[in-house]
Amino acid sequence: MQLAPDLEGRTALVTGSAKRVGRELLLTLAACGADVAVHYRESADAAESTAAAAREYGVDATTVCGDVTDPDAVDGLFDAAETELGTVDVLVNNVGNFDARHWESIEWASWRDTVESTFYGTVLCSRRALDGMRENDWGRIVNIGFADCDRRHAHPVNFPYFVGKTGVLMFTRMLAADTQDDGVTVNAISPFAVENTVSDVSSFPRGRAASFDDVAAPMLFFLGAGGSYVSGQNIAVDGGRLPER
Repeated sequence: MQLAPDLEGRTALVTGSAKRVGRELLLTLAACGADVAVHYRESADAAESTAAAAREYGVDATTVCGDVTDPDAVDGLFDAAETELGTVDVLVNNVGNFDARHWESIEWASWRDTVESTFYGTVLCSRRALDGMRENDWGRIVNIGFADCDRRHAHPVNFPYFVGKTGVLMFTRMLAADTQDDGVTVNAISPFAVENTVSDVSSFPRGRAASFDDVAAPMLFFLGAGGSYVSGQNIAVDGGRLPER
């Protein structure tokens, strides 16, 4: 069975892919042969660097700018990607701002930014991508969640992020059911902490954070032939963490 999907001739868009996890996921897709759109809101130089790195795999790459919480901006960034690369076949909803403070200390503007970027951005981008996916009878949407949100576990610190990511997982399941006759699958990946974390990882499961490859692995499964009948699922990439302990 093929482990890495052959994405030659496909177009992928990863939101928030100029840096960090989004960048690594996008480069993984480029390594599988997909033409890629690097999305950013403010990090133009980093986005150009990521696009240049993607082109080293022999694929086409472009950068697209826009606020994923603004419906008009979402239309604009998809229009730009489609003009350069064609219909978006693979969408990875990675954007999700966070504010690592106690919930009572977080200003309302930050509450809104966190929930809207995390949840509304996923909804708006998915809705826009579905037009082309349904027309082509093929599409893959992968949403980035957060570990424990499927168990309704939350913490007073960074609480708006938990709210947004819980909504993402509910949306994933609903959208999978709503697209089951459209050739589209919708799944989620929920890391706990990834290798770019600034946290002390000594107490983490397995004594480390997830690597970028750990996060990319379920994405590749969802996109490959082996994942074509899998939709509405969430894979926790957390090393077997049990928060109740």
